[in-house]
Amino acid sequence: MVNIYQNILLAQKEGKKLLAVLIDPEKIELENISSFFEKVHQSITTHIFVGGSTDKNNLTDKVVAIIKKETHLPVILFPGDVSQISQKADGILFLSLLSGRNPEYLIEQQIKAAPFLKSSNLQILPTGYILIDGQKETATQKVSNTKPIDQENRELILNTALAGEFSGKKLIYIEAGSGATVPVNTNIITLVKNHLSIPLIIGGGIRTKKQLENAFYAGADLVVIGTAFENDESFFEDLKK
Repeated sequence: MVNIYQNILLAQKEGKKLLAVLIDPEKIELENISSFFEKVHQSITTHIFVGGSTDKNNLTDKVVAIIKKETHLPVILFPGDVSQISQKADGILFLSLLSGRNPEYLIEQQIKAAPFLKSSNLQILPTGYILIDGQKETATQKVSNTKPIDQENRELILNTALAGEFSGKKLIYIEAGSGATVPVNTNIITLVKNHLSIPLIIGGGIRTKKQLENAFYAGADLVVIGTAFENDESFFEDLKK
């Protein structure tokens, strides 16, 4: 497997935009996964993220194993907690929820994950995760018991992103939340991008090709789409290579 982070940096340097499809193990229909990935491979998708705020039935490992048989794309964990780590993936977003002040998701889950990651071959991507208000209460809010940052509070969003970079994060992930009514405002994307030197990931509430293009144009290096594909796989038709 190639170096995931170095490839993201190279894409950033060359101005190439990246797209990740987020697969929630609790929502994917395994019997349809082959046809799903046929559409993925015909699209501009570059990465597969696997994860959700919860995994009550411990499906992550099984789903990752099936996905690895279906795709050559990098499979990266986007875990809600330590129970969602699979050794079968290629990499993991090692997340700290910087927008909240709950120590469980700032450092405690990371400490619990450390022994698993030390003995694994997963490529570890330290990521500052910033949840902002998408006009819908998200599972992340409920599970982490934290509040998102208001999109009007751009100074706080910027400073939180900068604090993430200064503390050694290699990626900043700004998210409006799964199923968000309102995606991350393009002015926020541009503001943060203009001050960061590390790659910027944007997710939540992106349901159309135009919204995707707007996020890229504003400065997102990698965009994550999940719910839109869950609700309507024909969206892939709009994103063909």
